[in-house]
Amino acid sequence: MFRTRYTSIFGLALLMACQSTSTTESTDTPSETDAAQDTFMREGATVYFALTDRFNNGDPTNDESLGRQMNGAPLRSYLGGDLRGVIQKLEEGYFSDLGVNALWLTPPYENIHGYTNEGTGKTYGFHGYWPRDWTAIDANLGTMDDYRELVQKAHARGIRVILDVIINHTGPVTEADSQWPDSGVRTGPACTWEDPKRVIECTLVENLPDIRTESEEEVALPAFLVEKWKAEGRYEQEVAELDEFFAATGYPRAPKYYIIKWMIDYVKELGIDGFRIDTAKHTEASVWGSLYREAVKALEAWRKANPESPAATWDEEFYMVGEVYGYSLGHGLNYPYNDTASVNFYQEGFQAMINFDAKWAAKQPYETAFSAYNQMLPQGELTGLSTLNYLASHDDGGPFDKLREQPYLAANMLMLLPGAAQIYYGDESSRVLDASDLGADGDAHLRTPMNWEMIANNDSVAGEPVQEVLAYYQKLGQFRAAHPAVGAGVHQKMTDAPYTFSRTLADKDQVVVAIGEEIDEVSVAGVFADGVQVRDYFTGQAVTVADGKVVLPNYGPVVLLGED
Repeated sequence: MFRTRYTSIFGLALLMACQSTSTTESTDTPSETDAAQDTFMREGATVYFALTDRFNNGDPTNDESLGRQMNGAPLRSYLGGDLRGVIQKLEEGYFSDLGVNALWLTPPYENIHGYTNEGTGKTYGFHGYWPRDWTAIDANLGTMDDYRELVQKAHARGIRVILDVIINHTGPVTEADSQWPDSGVRTGPACTWEDPKRVIECTLVENLPDIRTESEEEVALPAFLVEKWKAEGRYEQEVAELDEFFAATGYPRAPKYYIIKWMIDYVKELGIDGFRIDTAKHTEASVWGSLYREAVKALEAWRKANPESPAATWDEEFYMVGEVYGYSLGHGLNYPYNDTASVNFYQEGFQAMINFDAKWAAKQPYETAFSAYNQMLPQGELTGLSTLNYLASHDDGGPFDKLREQPYLAANMLMLLPGAAQIYYGDESSRVLDASDLGADGDAHLRTPMNWEMIANNDSVAGEPVQEVLAYYQKLGQFRAAHPAVGAGVHQKMTDAPYTFSRTLADKDQVVVAIGEEIDEVSVAGVFADGVQVRDYFTGQAVTVADGKVVLPNYGPVVLLGED
C-alpha cells in the first residue's frame, strides 16, 4: 500500500552471524479471570483482530443504518457484523477458548455515511478507517452502551480491549459527507515517500483529507459536526467537555488535540486498555507521545473510579502498538524513512510495533526464525519491548498461506514466534483469503465474512477439517495464555531430532516445545528437574520428569510442556 524501505530480520541475523471449538457460555465470575490476571504479559500477548462488520451479526436491525445500502461492489458494503455479535462470541467463550487475552476491533466510531470509489468499485466505510465523528459509535455497529458492555464482558474474562486510533486523516468527501475546513485538513499534495515531510504532510490517496497534525493553530469545530451534535441534543455537553480538556491540558484547539481528547474519552469512560495506532508513520511521532501521556492518566483515573471492575486491579501500564507500515523486526528501535532520516517510535509511548516481517519468517525453518527473533526481542535491542507478529491482516495483500494449504505450519509459526501474536479473524478456522469467486478486487479478498457456517459443518479447506484446525489453534492459544514464556521468554534450542526448544522467563516461567512426527519422548534436562510434574498442553496429559526427559504414552504432532 505504501512504499517503504524494508529490512528483513533474516538479513540482519545473517550479518550478525558473520560478525560473530467450544460453544459453552462463559459467566462473568472472578474465577474466570484468574489465569489471565496471573499470567498476562503484553510482550507475549495473544491479540485477536477482527473487522467488526465481517465477524458476527448479533443485531440484524442495524444492518442498513444511516441510509447505507448493500449495493456496493463485491464485499464493499456493510454486511451486518456488529458489536453485539462480538459480545455473543465473548459470552460463548470463543476468545477464551483460543487463549486470547487482548481484543482489537476495527475502529468503532462513526464513519462516513456515503460511499466512494478508490478504483475498486463503490465502497462504503465498513472497515472503520474513514472517520466522520470520533465521539459516536457507528450505528451499523451498535451503540455506546453496546461498546461499554463489550469492554465489561471482555474484562470479566481477563481480556484487554484495544481501540483502533486514527488521527492521520478523516473519511473521504462524498455527497453525504462534508469536508473538514481547509484550516484543519489538506487535500494535497499526494505523498511521494522520499522523506518524512513527503510521508507526513500529504494525502495517502486521492480524496482522503489529511489532518494537519503539524499545526498548533487553533481552528473551529467543523460546521457539519456542530450541526450534528445539536440535532442529537449533545452540543452543549460536547463543547463543555472540550473546554474542560483544553483548560486542563493547555493544548491549543488544533485538529490533532480535538481527536486526542475524543480518543481519551474512551479510556476515561469505558476503561479501554490500549490503542492500536493507524498510519503511525504518516503523523509526527510527537503526536503519539501526547496521546500516550493523556491515555496513561485517563486509565489510572478510570481504575481508581471503578474498583468493582476486575480490570481495576491490573497493574500493567496503558498499551500502545503502532502500525508503521513496513516496519520489520530488523529495524529495531529506529524506523528509517530514508537513508538519512529515522524515528524511534518506541520513545513516544509505543510498547510494540506491528511486525510486517513475520510472514517472511514463516517461510524459514523453525530454528532460523525463532533464534533470529530471540536475538532482537528478549535478548537484544528490543528487550522489554515487543512486536505484534501477524501472518495475515486486513490490508496486506501478500499474506502467508492465503489459500490455507498449510494451516498447522502457520499456527506453529504464528503462535510460537517470540513476541506477541496477532490472530486475524479466520486464521484459526482456515478462512480463505481469496474471494475471486465473488468478484472481489484488491483488499476485499482479505475481508470476507467469518466462516462460522464452515466451522459448524466441519467443512474442509485444502483437505483439512476446519474444526481440527480450530482445535489446534485453541491448544496453542491455551498454552500461550498459561505460559507467558512462550512469547516473552528467552529461546534456546535443545535438540534437532525431534526439534525441541525451551523458553525461559527469568525465574517466573519456563516451557519446552517439541515439533515433529509421533514424538513419544522429549528431553527436558536443564529446564525441568526430575520428579517435577509437567503438562502437555496439546494432549492434556500430565507426566513426571525422570532421567531428564518425559515419556508420552499419547502424543501428537507437537508437544507443549509447562508446569500447571
